[in-house]
Amino acid sequence: MELHEKIRVVRKTKRISQTEVAKRAKMSVSTYNMKEMGNRPIRSGEFEEIAKALEELPEIFYAQNFHEMWNVSVDKEVKDLQASQLNTG
Repeated sequence: MELHEKIRVVRKTKRISQTEVAKRAKMSVSTYNMKEMGNRPIRSGEFEEIAKALEELPEIFYAQNFHEMWNVSVDKEVKDLQASQLNTG
């Protein structure tokens, strides 16, 4: 699972809108959306701001047990991501 997918999982699990994360991370909603969808790279400083906006330590996104921590089925998340990309494109 890519970093942008993990960010999406955390945001959705916490029921925080993209608009709210973008505001907290000090970036435009469209920029945040492109980063969360994997259409733009997430730079180090931006990643730290996003993690802070989600009220999480950056390290959790690299944890070996991320899927267990966030109760994520990899197959479900991949299907959800593919469906959302079809709806936006």
